[in-house]
Formats: sequence, C-alpha cells, structure tokens
Amino acid sequence: MGKTAIVLGATGLTGNFLLEKLITDSSYKKIKLFSRNSVHKTSTKIEEHLIDLFKLDTCKELFTGDVLFCCIGTTASKTKDKEVYKAIDYGIPVSAAKLATINNIKTFVVLSSMGANPSSSIFYNKTKGEMERDVLRQNIKNTYVLRPSLIGGNRDEVRVGERIGKVVMSLLGPFFLGPLKKYKIISPENIVSCMQKLAESEVYQSIFSSDEIVKIANSNKNK
Repeated sequence: MGKTAIVLGATGLTGNFLLEKLITDSSYKKIKLFSRNSVHKTSTKIEEHLIDLFKLDTCKELFTGDVLFCCIGTTASKTKDKEVYKAIDYGIPVSAAKLATINNIKTFVVLSSMGANPSSSIFYNKTKGEMERDVLRQNIKNTYVLRPSLIGGNRDEVRVGERIGKVVMSLLGPFFLGPLKKYKIISPENIVSCMQKLAESEVYQSIFSSDEIVKIANSNKNK
C-alpha cells in the first residue's frame, strides 16, 4: 500500500516542486495539502484543504498520514510585522509537529535555513533556531531539519534583494570550497530530492547543512 504525505507550503517555490515530485512518486497514494490558497493542480492523489494555517490545530482529525513535509517560510521584506513573521516561520511548523505527535506521524521533514540559532541576535536566525529546537522537542521518531543556503530558482513574487544576492552568490560560487561549500546557492531540485530520500530512510542525524543536502540529493545517481 502507498503512503500518505502531508505537505505544508505547497504554493511556494520548494513546496510546489516537492508536490510535483510526489505526484509522480509511486510510493505515495495520497497527498494532503493544507494551505491558504489552492495550488490549482489536478491529480487524483491530491486532497486539498484550504484553511487558516494559524489555526492548524482545528484540523486535527484530518491531519493524518505517514510523512509530513513542511516547506513553510516567509521573508522580512514580504512580512514586515515581526509577530506575523514569527507566527509563520515558528508557529506553523511547531503546531504541525505537535499534531504529528498526537496523530502518530512517524516522519517529519522541515525546511529551515542556514544560520538558524535560538541564541542569535538576528531575529530571522533566532526564529528559525527556536523553530528547530521546539520541533525537535516533540520527539517525532524521524525528524529531519534541512538548513539550505540561498535557494535558486524563479519565484512568482518579485524579491529584488534576493535576486541581487543570487547573482553575487553565483559569481562567488566557484570560490566556495571545503568548509565554504555550505554557502553555495542550492537548487530547489536538490532540496526536494534530499527531502524524498530522507523520508524513505531512518538515519540518526537530525540537522543537515546545505552541502550535506546536496550530497544526499546526488547520492546513488550513478548506481
């Protein structure tokens, strides 16, 4: 029997790419989407629930499956109110982890960010770090936290600062060697491939840096 995946953030760049891959992945029979807006995709696998993600706990009875993928995230330029920002980047993933614990979901793969640290003086890094800490505290059997660097690819919304950053990072990419590899731009394809592979495995590591994500994504390609 195929598995059921839950995806949060399927309307975003990485989440949408993940959804496309899950649709064609024969190991999944159903994909439950919880989001504010429709992804506008037709697939017999998709079960879409349009909800207020800030009230995720009201969907407890529907929030069941085998694997939970969380690709939720915003930016300071898009969400200037820090309380709303924290409600998205911290509140939604942690609420999802709590529901996963209640409903005995064994695997949780969550997208964080490079630099995440609950003790950081930088609000963004601190928020991501607190999210990681409190997700891991739920003790879900297989919890995997991904910390990608700047994500490449084209988004629907315009992010001028991010576009400039991508150009600069692309130019500097060849110089990022050894310990600096984790600072290279990472593609959403590599992130999604890593997410899928982790969801199929049982490893002891919980947190993965950007270069580790790429390594996992490209493992077994030539075998």
